[in-house]
Amino acid sequence: MDLRVFTEPQQGARYGDLLAVAKRAEKCGFDAFFRSDHYLKMGPVSGDPGPTDAWVTLAGLARETQRIRLGTLLTAGTFRLPGPLAISVAEVDEMSGGRVELGLGAGWYEAEHSAYGIPFPSLAERFERLEEQVEIVSGLWSTPPGETYSFEGRHYTLRDSPALPKTVQQPHPPIIIGGHGARRTPALAARFGAEINVPFASAGVCAAMFERTDEACARLGRDPATLVRSTAQVMCCGADEQEAARRAGRIGRDLAELREHGLAGTPSELVDKIATFAQIGVRRIYLQVLDLEDLEHLDLVSSEVMAPLGT
Repeated sequence: MDLRVFTEPQQGARYGDLLAVAKRAEKCGFDAFFRSDHYLKMGPVSGDPGPTDAWVTLAGLARETQRIRLGTLLTAGTFRLPGPLAISVAEVDEMSGGRVELGLGAGWYEAEHSAYGIPFPSLAERFERLEEQVEIVSGLWSTPPGETYSFEGRHYTLRDSPALPKTVQQPHPPIIIGGHGARRTPALAARFGAEINVPFASAGVCAAMFERTDEACARLGRDPATLVRSTAQVMCCGADEQEAARRAGRIGRDLAELREHGLAGTPSELVDKIATFAQIGVRRIYLQVLDLEDLEHLDLVSSEVMAPLGT
């Protein structure tokens, strides 16, 4: 089981905060450091000092880490044009020595689009754009050197693109397709994804999504075993009940609620719940870390959860 650290910096974080978490995650042996791609805080927090850009952040971290993989969960298809996005991610892939992964989704948070002047089309159009965007990004990256790439869709058109720069990872960095769309998300994952991510859902909900993804793979003639299955879960771990409750309180959550809807409690409880996800085929879990100042949280999970799991 791969365990990855997943942060939500729109809730209030500077680059230095993210750097400290990424470095500690690398030291502790976590597989990857991921961050959300959002421009506006959620819920009753100030959001100070304001948002940070996901790919600018990852570019910096690419130069200040050595081993840990880096990526987004998830970049909204509404935020960036597909051609420039392919260029940005390829550049960060080179800066990191080939450690980047691109998570893509349709975008859902209307308030952040309004706050920063980003168009927010209908859900149907957002999925149309996402489908074209994934095809374009992967097409640009996969175009052989010396050849050009063209695409004509309903929303995007590219003509005779040199399809540069090329990525370090070949044929290209892993693309993660995530979300809860019952039809289009599995279809996109089966067609373009290296990974299907079902965020903040129970094992039963994840299993149903994976089943639909397997069916989509079968329709395309793809071996479902070639697609990594993952989930994201909020993490709140304590050496004992009191420490777990204290950590829950620091992020404004109730420990009992987190036990039901996340990975919470003592290390042995986390190990047991992770095992239930493993039983339905989950190979990777993104541990949502909401208190970025609590680096000892990562130390505890590394020594008392990762070690028993053998990760």
